[in-house]
Amino acid sequence: MLDQEQCWAAVVAHDASQDGGFFYSVRTTGVYCRPGCASRQPLRKNVAFHETAAAAEAAGFRPCKRCRPNEGSPADRHIAAVERACAVIRARDTLPTLAELAEAAHVSPFHFHRMFKAVTGTTPRDWGRAYRLGRFAARLDAGDGIAAATYAAGFGASSRVYEAAPAALGMTPAARQRGGSGETIRYTIVDTPVGCAIVAATARGICMTALGDDRKALEGELRRRFPAALIWPADAQLADWAGRIVRFVTAPDTQPDLPLDIRGTAFQAQVWRALQKIPPGRTASYSDIAAALGQPRAVRAVAAACAANKLALLVPCHRVVGKDGDLTGYRWGLDRKRALLERERDAAATAAAE
Repeated sequence: MLDQEQCWAAVVAHDASQDGGFFYSVRTTGVYCRPGCASRQPLRKNVAFHETAAAAEAAGFRPCKRCRPNEGSPADRHIAAVERACAVIRARDTLPTLAELAEAAHVSPFHFHRMFKAVTGTTPRDWGRAYRLGRFAARLDAGDGIAAATYAAGFGASSRVYEAAPAALGMTPAARQRGGSGETIRYTIVDTPVGCAIVAATARGICMTALGDDRKALEGELRRRFPAALIWPADAQLADWAGRIVRFVTAPDTQPDLPLDIRGTAFQAQVWRALQKIPPGRTASYSDIAAALGQPRAVRAVAAACAANKLALLVPCHRVVGKDGDLTGYRWGLDRKRALLERERDAAATAAAE
């Protein structure tokens, strides 16, 4: 049963967070709306509440043309429109034009570009490039040669891949195939309030951070990850970076802004960039991340990308929880995940109180 007073309070406040929870109808206009509708507030005596849109229509009311309560929420419609455009990108060997994508989304090119960036955090062109790089990386990992993977991913020439791959994959295509051969990686292991942390970096930036209780095990994990690289102790710069990470874990406030050498597929890189946008003290669900990437059905793929994260703390996968708020998994232990979140929430609460 609907609580009449709570429903009316939501209508008065135009509370969009209640959209979908109930609908209200206005006897004098003959229409029904969402709680968050921007229409002028009706008189209380003319308002009735309904659990579903179907119930409102069964009572003889028609949908409001302003909030369109029978068509899903605006956010749902935007996500669906972006998903239609992403499907076009995935189906093409070459990147569609903005006009073609807008047509697939059923909106104008101007509004489509703004909507796409709001939902995914990137432009249609950059999203398309990232998707093609993901296909390219998958073909390399499957054993294809660079030339075959280049054309299978939709790149017209290998030069285009070499221009784009280092930024997205963390290395050139050839280096990816060699397991890091020819690279020099420096590392250090430091103590933090949640255990030991290994911090390793190439010339491009930090390529690995991990948490554990055994220093030798952490070093062994680094050598297994980069079996063909030269492994050396930290220099002064890396020692400073590691110190900043320890200070953040000790008193979490602003996420450390450090150069990263992110290594993964283009899709994984997209997920990891989305994780970095979650502020300390806050969490997001796997479905939230999938929706932000314009792929609301890719919840399992997002979870897999979180599990593949090799940059503990700097790519904060500990801030991702299940849809019901459960902590779910964490490759460095649920106790550490819980401790990190509690520290960040306490710090955020203290900052807000000040």
